[in-house]
Amino acid sequence: MLHDHHLQGRREAILNILRASAVRGQAELTQLLRRRGFAVTQSSVSRDLRELGVLKASGRYLPPPADTAHANGNFGALAQFVRTVKPAGASLTVIRTSTGAAQSVAVAIDKAEWPEVVGTISGDDTIFIATPAPRAQQRLLARLHQLFGI
Repeated sequence: MLHDHHLQGRREAILNILRASAVRGQAELTQLLRRRGFAVTQSSVSRDLRELGVLKASGRYLPPPADTAHANGNFGALAQFVRTVKPAGASLTVIRTSTGAAQSVAVAIDKAEWPEVVGTISGDDTIFIATPAPRAQQRLLARLHQLFGI
């Protein structure tokens, strides 16, 4: 139980730091957390950022907005970074994002655990989403167009 409490406190501290100042890298965030008394490594900070749904855009980390983070994953906050959603064949969908945002969008899709998604692969500005069949791809495309308004 102590570990969970410490983890929650550390993640709350991360969000507070990101709301208060522009943090440009994990090393900087790790230092700021250590100054607050948290014994952290860069890999634990990386995991925390991913689990919290923190987005890196314009060279800084952005905390997820509280109102959208719980209601529909982090899609409300991420929509501004999605440029296009297009099918590529009968079982592959390609999402293009602004530079540096693909991983955050892919993590949100993975966390949503949609039944039509077999898996995702993300780069810097592109996500490939595999679906098992054309019908599943159509459901995915409809869902993505509704969520991202494109």
